[in-house]
Amino acid sequence: MATSTEKGTAEVIALSKARAAASPAVATATAHARKENPLDRKLHALAARMTGGVSTLALAGAWFDWASHLALSPGRQMELATLAMQEAARLAQEATPLQDCEPPCRSARESDRRFRDEAWTQWPYRQFASAHLAAEAWWDAATRGVHGAAPGHEAVVGFAARQLLDLWSPSNFMATNPEVLQKAVRTGGQSLVEGYRHWLEDLQIAATGAPAAGTEAFRVGETVAVTPGKVVARTALAEIIQYAPATGTVHAEPIVIVPAWIMKYYILDLRPENSLVRHLVGQGFTVFVVSWKNPTEEDRTVAFDQYRTDGAMAAIEAATRITGAGRVHAVGYCLGGTLMAITAAAMARDGDERLASLTLLAALTDFHEAGELRLFINDSQLALLEDMMDERGYLEGPRMMGTFNLLRSNDLIWSRMVREYMMGERRRLIDIMAWSLDTTRMPARMHAEYLRSLYLDNDLAEGRYQVEGRTVALQDIRAPVFVLGAEWDHIAPWRAVYKIHLSLDTSVTFALTNGGHNQGVVSPPGTEGRVHRLATRHDHERHIDPDSWLARHPPREGSWWSSWVTWLESHSPGPMTAPPPLGKASAGYPVLAEAPGSYVRAKG
Repeated sequence: MATSTEKGTAEVIALSKARAAASPAVATATAHARKENPLDRKLHALAARMTGGVSTLALAGAWFDWASHLALSPGRQMELATLAMQEAARLAQEATPLQDCEPPCRSARESDRRFRDEAWTQWPYRQFASAHLAAEAWWDAATRGVHGAAPGHEAVVGFAARQLLDLWSPSNFMATNPEVLQKAVRTGGQSLVEGYRHWLEDLQIAATGAPAAGTEAFRVGETVAVTPGKVVARTALAEIIQYAPATGTVHAEPIVIVPAWIMKYYILDLRPENSLVRHLVGQGFTVFVVSWKNPTEEDRTVAFDQYRTDGAMAAIEAATRITGAGRVHAVGYCLGGTLMAITAAAMARDGDERLASLTLLAALTDFHEAGELRLFINDSQLALLEDMMDERGYLEGPRMMGTFNLLRSNDLIWSRMVREYMMGERRRLIDIMAWSLDTTRMPARMHAEYLRSLYLDNDLAEGRYQVEGRTVALQDIRAPVFVLGAEWDHIAPWRAVYKIHLSLDTSVTFALTNGGHNQGVVSPPGTEGRVHRLATRHDHERHIDPDSWLARHPPREGSWWSSWVTWLESHSPGPMTAPPPLGKASAGYPVLAEAPGSYVRAKG
């Protein structure tokens, strides 16, 4: 027989689904779907599977624009021909085995580590590397500055050319990679045997859907996501986790964290030594975190706004009712940060003053310069993606992960294959890598809305985004805002993150940390090599462009976590209080389960 708690949870979930079904966004989406010819959708989905989800029509259109304008630009053609001859002459000069060449033989992209080993300075391997890099430089020049060609189309062609060149890099083939050959000689061929074994293992994993090797050491609730806490609320889309206090007294205002639902929340609660949640609890904060449901086919019509109501707002409501606090510190990470910014703007519009502060971690609010990921966002590509998602009702996690990896194919695809399959060096899986393999799905409707309204149309930054039928404006936010960017972030480039200064009329503290989208955020104090820059722009001060900001603010040693905690404390001026209870049945928030709950355990 069902308990009263189970009945209450079921009622909440049923109410969430009913609200979603009745929402204008979902109704519009459903009507739109009915207009699509089923045969067309099937054909487009089949095409998507054959092309890996890439719109060949969009790619062809970009290529035709670039190629036709280049064909009508004889002057530009002569410049490129001259560049080709200069590169050929230089390569011929370097061709002799007696030619001295100090590492690096030829400068590559700063992040390119393929040819940094001393072995690449030896003939003929230096020639292979130099010729490849010369081809990269030529194509980079050829796909820029063609008069009349759309810059976006040039970027697409340049990206496609770079992907093909990366595929054919001499570092990817045993016969032209001196590091692979030298190790094979040193080990008597054992490195090749080990590499072949690794390849067979990964082939079996891909065929069976088994977990990747090494992930068994990182079990949710046992070795990661182990900070003590309780699930105190559950909706159709989210479980709300409240963490147990670690100090005798706590700040009056709790922290509500809304992570992205592209990946699972425990990126913020990995092992105890690098858990942001544990760190905050240890600093005297009461912490609530949204743990998102991994959607299934039945969630295909879930709208983007339901994540706001069933996630962000549900967590704020739970935090205020359980703690009795009048205000909360709202935090959003990645896509969760975009959602939290929208939520804050809607609250400000409606006169809801429950935000003591707003923190956005590696989150975009202006998508106009959202890096190379934006190259995948156009009407043709989105139509193909929508038809592909229509088959199952969601976008598979591995497909999204593959897109992110493609943006850094040298580091995340080809170099890994060389190390593991040719040199026999299996990478040691660490917690953050295991987390990245624990993928999630994206509901079809939500994902389409997100990509179209935010990435494609940039509605939030341009004042067209609507919540419950009325537009919201970021400039309505009056709470102080802390914004984090990461120097090497390829998903939310820090200069694009920085653009939120142009949308806010409140105090903005901007921090820039070294690292990427994930490792820049997971930066516990004491981690070697961590630095960050920090500055506050008050609401009466003039705007500073990102490059000038970078020049004016030198890096400071240490983790941004410490600076952020200091900032949070400055916006929690009241006296410390006794810790609140875990859950509060009298307020409608009984304890439902031990952290990390059930939603996080569902596999993608």
